[in-house]
Amino acid sequence: MPRVLIVSHPEVIVDPDIPVTDWRLSGSGRQKAERFAMSDRIANVTHVWSSTETKARETARIITRPRDLPISFDDRLCENDRRATGFLPPVLFEAAANAFFAEPGASFRGWETAFDAQARIVQAVRDIAEHHVSGDVAVVTHGAVGTLLYCHLQGLTIDRAHDQPGQGHYWSADLMTLRPDHGWIPMS
Repeated sequence: MPRVLIVSHPEVIVDPDIPVTDWRLSGSGRQKAERFAMSDRIANVTHVWSSTETKARETARIITRPRDLPISFDDRLCENDRRATGFLPPVLFEAAANAFFAEPGASFRGWETAFDAQARIVQAVRDIAEHHVSGDVAVVTHGAVGTLLYCHLQGLTIDRAHDQPGQGHYWSADLMTLRPDHGWIPMS
């Protein structure tokens, strides 16, 4: 049975002077993606889709390289829109993320709501699955929207308890039903 793998980018270089959407993978994040690219977990992947954010594009390119896989990009796979606040130091970001998940219909200081981000990524993944021809497909995205997608497909209320425990994780689902097989698993 063909699968869809939902992959979150691994660790990034945090730079408050660069927009979050332009952050790049760190050395350790790059190494983690390279190990994942060589793993059996993606041996049956025939196409990779990616968010247009730099860290996701870099991850997708690393994943496609060993098998020379085709890659496509979709803005709907991007992380929840947080441009309204820009960079937030870790303590403030964690509080903001908690609010984002706790009140999915409310906008945290101008952020995209969790409900809106969820609807966007659910439709994107449905479209990808519907048009995928053969083999598995990998979707490189981000932790929050990957969690929102997981909650929707599992019929769960949006809750940060289902979020990945760090960057660089994946979960898989049946390509036809989009029913997840498991929650987030570390890339390596």
